[in-house]
Amino acid sequence: MPPDDPEKGGASRPGMPAGAGGEIIFEFTPLGGSVKVTAVDVATGVEVSVVGPTTAPQRELERVARGKLLYRLKRIEEGEERTPEKPTPRNPEEGSGGGIIV
Repeated sequence: MPPDDPEKGGASRPGMPAGAGGEIIFEFTPLGGSVKVTAVDVATGVEVSVVGPTTAPQRELERVARGKLLYRLKRIEEGEERTPEKPTPRNPEEGSGGGIIV
């Protein structure tokens, strides 16, 4: 695999978003007869998920998830979508913010 091949996880191409083609982490979660694949761009923390049949080859599921991730990164770079914000930690003095205190 050539190191600059973005389709195989190498370096990004000119015009591609920052982080595109860099390191991507894939997580596979079985869901009955399906499998959920989550792809996370390590450089940006942006993630996407796809669902496919358990009979599909792992390589194909990764290809689809990578394509969706690169598409999302491109939309973020072009300003069509905002970069996800990290949640602000809650102030312990204000309570947990969830549930009912009994």
